[in-house]
Amino acid sequence: MASNPKHWSARLPFYYGWLIVAIAFVTMAIGVTGRTAFSLLLPPLIDEFKWDRGLAAGAFSVGFLFSAVLSPFVGRVVDARGPRIVILTGVALMSAGLLLAPYVTRPWQLYATLGIAVSGGANMMTYTVHSQFLPHWFVRRRALAISIAFAGAGVGAVLLLPWLQTIILTDGWRASCLAMGWLVLFGIAPLTSLVKKSPADVGQNPDGDRATPDTAAARRAAAVIDPVWAATEWTLARAVRTAKFWWIAVGYFLALIAWYAVQVHQTKYLVEIGFSPLVAAWALGAVSVIAIPGQILLGALSDRIGREWIWTAGCLGFAASYAALLGLEVSPSNVLLYAMVFAQGFFGYALTSVMGPIVAEIFEGPHYGSIFGTITIGLVGGGAAGPWLAGVIHDETGSYRLAFLLIIGFCLVSIMAIWIAGPRNIRPVPGRR
Repeated sequence: MASNPKHWSARLPFYYGWLIVAIAFVTMAIGVTGRTAFSLLLPPLIDEFKWDRGLAAGAFSVGFLFSAVLSPFVGRVVDARGPRIVILTGVALMSAGLLLAPYVTRPWQLYATLGIAVSGGANMMTYTVHSQFLPHWFVRRRALAISIAFAGAGVGAVLLLPWLQTIILTDGWRASCLAMGWLVLFGIAPLTSLVKKSPADVGQNPDGDRATPDTAAARRAAAVIDPVWAATEWTLARAVRTAKFWWIAVGYFLALIAWYAVQVHQTKYLVEIGFSPLVAAWALGAVSVIAIPGQILLGALSDRIGREWIWTAGCLGFAASYAALLGLEVSPSNVLLYAMVFAQGFFGYALTSVMGPIVAEIFEGPHYGSIFGTITIGLVGGGAAGPWLAGVIHDETGSYRLAFLLIIGFCLVSIMAIWIAGPRNIRPVPGRR
């Protein structure tokens, strides 16, 4: 669509899509940290209430299951009404959960606040929802733009996690929940007024191109390997009857088990094997910091060499981080700790840069949000299963060893699943056209 002079975005010296990326960056910085902070809250919660580790970590898992149930409906709302209402609902849920958490005295209250409300809210304003509309804004630099937006999670971690840990150590975990709750409410809600679903909403084309609609359509048609597949209008009903849909769901499910099992249990594990709470908190934050260049560089690289290769690198990064954690139990050296942080952050977190593009390049079309939202059931389900699985295995065996070995195997199967799904067989990335 040609540029619309009536919209104020036409007067900007840059493409409106980059403003969308900047808003997503800030939203991710605050929203993801609000959920990640559960790892910092877990040790003082266990110490105060004497709950089993599996019971306490289960709050995170139940929250993810709630997110999984919500995801298909979120996708439909994004398709029908745009992302703004979804993000605002997420802000309301997460801020309510954090502000009510200080009054927790029983497990069900923990599950309702730091579990359901916080995780459900995060689902509506972080990776899941942004993956449903950011791909509309960019084609040539799709993964690069998404990776820059998602790098906000790393910046939020380095700025906010040490701050929250300091509050926990000085004023207690309740004070940290209140501080984070107000930050979510006032840091994100005002920005949502600028969020738009697609460049057509502001009279622009993807990537800010000035091409005519006919020229833009011709370019999209030329960038296809399987014209029959690409010409199909992929509704959710059609998509779920394909093997590609289910291979993506399996790959995402297993990768998210790896991601969130280590994120939730890493801090407690490192403290148990001899590291101080501050070093353990530093490691959690450092993973997200290292993720910033990793997401951007590997995301941009995926626009050149393909999504499957970056998914492979990300899953191998998580597998290597679990192997390093197993090694730290035997020899708790700083070198191995740094290796674990680098593998998990630089490679593992780069998965986020290709989650949206993988689905978009296979099921591109007007129902993409509904399709991605349904696939997110597998993605979020893995995030729910990971912390619970690792916690239960630890409670039963007294060690994380079996859980970590099992998850390394999950990473390898996830790699295979995405290669079988094969987005490269539908649309080539710009660097391979």
